[in-house]
Amino acid sequence: SFHEKSIAWYYGEKLRDRRKELKITQQELAEKVGTARSYIARVEKGETDIQISSFFRIARALGIEFTPTFL
Repeated sequence: SFHEKSIAWYYGEKLRDRRKELKITQQELAEKVGTARSYIARVEKGETDIQISSFFRIARALGIEFTPTFL
């Protein structure tokens, strides 16, 4: 449980840092993603179990792209 919470917190911090770097508000990000501002706030605080699809939608809205790598 602690490990899962710390991972959620870490990724929330990364998303928040990128949002602030782009100088957009939680509300603006929520509108881009099609979700509520309160959800973005909970994600950034690591207070919610974010689904991978939601994570990728938020990341894409922030200009973060991932290349899947399978070992």
